[in-house]
Order: sequence, then C-alpha cells, then structure tokens
Amino acid sequence: MLDRIKASIPALPPAEQRVAKLLLADPRAFATLPVVELAERSHVSKPTVVRFCRSVGYDGLADFKRKLAGSVNEGVPFVHRAVDEDDKTSDIVVKVIDNAVSALLKYRNDAASHAFERAIVALTEAGKGGRRIEFYGVGNSGIVAQDAQHKFFRLGVNAAAVSDSHVQVMSATMLAPGDCAVIISNSGRSRDLVDVAEIARRKGATLIVVTASGSPLAQMAQGGANQILLAVDHPEDYDRYSPMVSRLLHLMVIDILTTAVALRLPGELRPMLQEIKKNLRAKRYARPE
Repeated sequence: MLDRIKASIPALPPAEQRVAKLLLADPRAFATLPVVELAERSHVSKPTVVRFCRSVGYDGLADFKRKLAGSVNEGVPFVHRAVDEDDKTSDIVVKVIDNAVSALLKYRNDAASHAFERAIVALTEAGKGGRRIEFYGVGNSGIVAQDAQHKFFRLGVNAAAVSDSHVQVMSATMLAPGDCAVIISNSGRSRDLVDVAEIARRKGATLIVVTASGSPLAQMAQGGANQILLAVDHPEDYDRYSPMVSRLLHLMVIDILTTAVALRLPGELRPMLQEIKKNLRAKRYARPE
C-alpha cells in the first residue's frame, strides 16, 4: 500500500502530495490522527486530506485509515524468494508457491475497493446496455486479456480481447461513450497500450487500467470521471524468470470483476451462462456415432 502511494505521488496535485509525504513519514501516526491535525501538519484543508484518500483509490478517510492500519500493523509482508540456479526441485516448488501466496495476500490488504466499485459499475452498465467491452494487452498481459474475454463472453455481454497493436488502434478508434476499454499491462509503459488508452479516452469510452502505480498508463487513468485505475504493484525478479506473479494478480483482478458483474447483471442475461454450460456438457459427454 505504501509503495503504491509513493509511486503515485508525481500524479497528485501539490497539496495532495504534501498529505502523501506526511503519510509516508509516519504511517502509524497518520492512521490514528484526526483529520483536523492531519490537515494542519500537511498545511492543507480538511477536504484536501479526503480528496487525497480518494485520489489513491479509497472511499474516503475512514476507509483509507482502516486499510492503512491493517497494512502497517497486521499486513502480510511480501516475501520475495528468488529462484537460484542451484535450487533443488523441492526448493523451487516452495519458492514459487510462496511468492504467489504472499503476493495474493499482500494485494488483499492493498486493494482499493472504491476503484473496484467504479470499474464494476461501468462494466455492468456496459453489459446491460449491449455496449462494447474491449480488453487490451500484449505478451503475458495479452493472455490475461484473452482470459477476461472468455469469462465476460460467457456472461452474454459484448466482449472482445485484442493483442495485435494495429487491431488495437482500430478497435479503440471505434469505441464510443458507454463502451469500456480495459487495458492490462504489467509495466504500464508499453507505447502501444499508452496510444490505445489515449485513443479510447479521446473517444469518450470508460478507461479501466490494470497496471503498476506511477507508470505512464496509471497516470492516464487518474483524475477523470471515466478513468479508473486498478493498481497492481509487486516486486518481481525479471532477470531470472518471466513475470508469473503479475499474471496471477492480473487474473485475480479479472476474477473479481467477473464475479461482481455476474451478480449485478439482470436476470434475463444470467440464463445465458447456464445454457452455455448445458451445451458444453452435452458436447463433452455425447457418445460417438
């Protein structure tokens, strides 16, 4: 949580940056001090303190303090255990699993429910209205985009995954207000995806970005009514192996969005998923002629 806020500082207004610096200087005190004293120590107004909490993805000061207290007092530390060349198979099994489990638990403490709620509302409205939901990603993130399209497609909504950079530009150009562009990126620095985000934003679509805090993509998804950042931050050893943990975290974000949207879709859309499952079972277990 603290690493994500530190990375977000450059994208914040100057007054909110002062609140962020006060927080990072003493997180435990920040979690306990009243808003009046926080404002005085930061040399800002009380509404600015609340705006800062919302800018970094929380419902308000109370929600922010609750998550902060859990992070500094009870948070599960991320234990990054790099795999070494001389590791035994049993060591590799333990390290890879430990990396994944600790990352998931850390994200559980850091996840901003306010940002998720905004994304879920936008995706649900797009699904109800028959609007387009486009998932964009390249490389490992392209695989996550395909998984997202598969899950949302089964809900009976108009979903697609695009990983080719040229097709991404064409797809984003055809977006309109009410559509959703979900951009998934581990680094948040892909030139192709930054271009797609800019096109989608210009066309008036709701921009939902799943990426690292402080990255160029993350900064594009902050500050606008139709711009939502679902920050995913984690340490990962890129020199030793591919970004496995980031893919797991991104897949988990997609699962959260899919589950919540499925629960909010109107009754007439839910039977579609049941019919799909029924037809797949019939295909799978049909006797050969």
